[in-house]
Amino acid sequence: MKTPNSISSLSPILLIVFSCSWADDHNHFLECLSKKCHNYSISNLAYTPSNSSYTSILRFSNSNLRFTSDSTPKPQVIITPEHESQIPPIIHCAKENDLEIRTRSGGHDFEGLSYVSKVPFVVIDLIKLSEIAVNAEAKTAWVEAGATVGSLYYRIAEKSPTLGFPAGICPTVGVGGHFSGGGYGYLMRKYGLAADHVIDARIVDVNGRILHRKSMGEDLFWAIRGGGGASFGVIVAWKVQLVDVPETVTVFTVRRTFEQNLTQLIHNWQYLAPKYDKDLLVGITLGRVNFGREGKNFTVGASFFSLFLGGADKLVPLMQESFPELGLVREDCMEMSWIQSVLYHAGYPIQSREVLLNRTQPGLSYYKGKPDYVQKPIPENGLQGYLRHFYEPEGKGGQALIVPYGGRMDEISESAIPFPHRGGNLYTVGNIVFWQKDEAQNSDKYISWIRRVYGYMTPYVSNSPRAAYINYRDLDIGVNNNEGKTSYAQASIWGKKYFQNNFDRLVRVKTNVDPKNFFRNEQSIPSLH
Repeated sequence: MKTPNSISSLSPILLIVFSCSWADDHNHFLECLSKKCHNYSISNLAYTPSNSSYTSILRFSNSNLRFTSDSTPKPQVIITPEHESQIPPIIHCAKENDLEIRTRSGGHDFEGLSYVSKVPFVVIDLIKLSEIAVNAEAKTAWVEAGATVGSLYYRIAEKSPTLGFPAGICPTVGVGGHFSGGGYGYLMRKYGLAADHVIDARIVDVNGRILHRKSMGEDLFWAIRGGGGASFGVIVAWKVQLVDVPETVTVFTVRRTFEQNLTQLIHNWQYLAPKYDKDLLVGITLGRVNFGREGKNFTVGASFFSLFLGGADKLVPLMQESFPELGLVREDCMEMSWIQSVLYHAGYPIQSREVLLNRTQPGLSYYKGKPDYVQKPIPENGLQGYLRHFYEPEGKGGQALIVPYGGRMDEISESAIPFPHRGGNLYTVGNIVFWQKDEAQNSDKYISWIRRVYGYMTPYVSNSPRAAYINYRDLDIGVNNNEGKTSYAQASIWGKKYFQNNFDRLVRVKTNVDPKNFFRNEQSIPSLH
């Protein structure tokens, strides 16, 4: 059966037939759901295309405009459960009606897989499962999977100024997907990943059982902390161990352009940033900088930024001694609380803490991202060639986030959780390109640009396999079959890039907990059955 988006060219009679078939599918699903849900009405939880709120509910948590066009496949039903007990019937009825399930936490999947499928599907939108309970005395928190990273930070800061959590920098990212893919941020060199600090979880499995760490077993608990939770069930909550942060941290942002020896600065940074004390992270953002009358001229610029778990009196002399060419002075530095540094790095005023509770991401655009890992310093001529790509026409939307490894990341085993990118990596590069709605017709040009950048970087980054990060999902590196069985060999093409030697264990876990491969998408872990 085809989706409504693929039938616009059919004859009127066939259009009616297929439209009725589509309606029958979701009606049968809703009838099944009504029978299974004895204790509550589904009328306020389920949205179909005939519902006036359907489009707004679908688009509210979609962060990438690439997947909002009329031709993008749409779910037959969106369900917004208010309690974990409402999820098992959804799984049962989806299986009964041959519908795939896509689970959406914050809607930030780079390829839209949490709300798009090429086969008939329903979306479980976890937006109403967003409660957070912080226990400052025990330094733990239970976080429902529909909560955002920003709301978690806010609730931690409500309880204590000296507790934090090592997750990402974008406040609107949902913790359901973020933690299940690993989740890194600017506390990474001190504490590792978000997934390294998950100590319990609740998941609804393919049989509708609601499991916690003890009942799911250590293999499944290992798999969902970095292996992509959507392959194994519907994660509904995480219990995390919070981390200590000092009362005062220090940040700086030093901006330099291509004409200010930027290539040499980045070249030198490669040798320094991964070796600094784990209390210090110095990263780089890259992109175009406009100048001149009305901003018609441009160059390529970089911002060298920091998070230092201490005061400026220690940071400034350290930077002046180790990296004098950056030219850091005391006036570049700002001392603040850790929660203020979260706001600072997210681009918000540091006193406006409540903005962290806002789920709406400002300035939505189209984008495509491709990550890389660098294990040997890139020579200056290699960096120059890389930076030149940003002068190309499509490079106007190009950006890169470059974050150093070392510190705690070097100390954790590559098999501790499925996320394998630990020691041996100097830094990670997240290349991304943005474009606006008025250039939607040029999407292919921007996607071609970032693929050229990716191709150019091949000699300078990890290889055999070329590593990737599932939270920066990239379908270019390989996909499963949309229908029918996907072989281990086919899935290994992308799976080894994300998970390296951990991929085989993930396949074994998947085969054990979901042998019929119900929870599936273009890059889900395959079952061997």
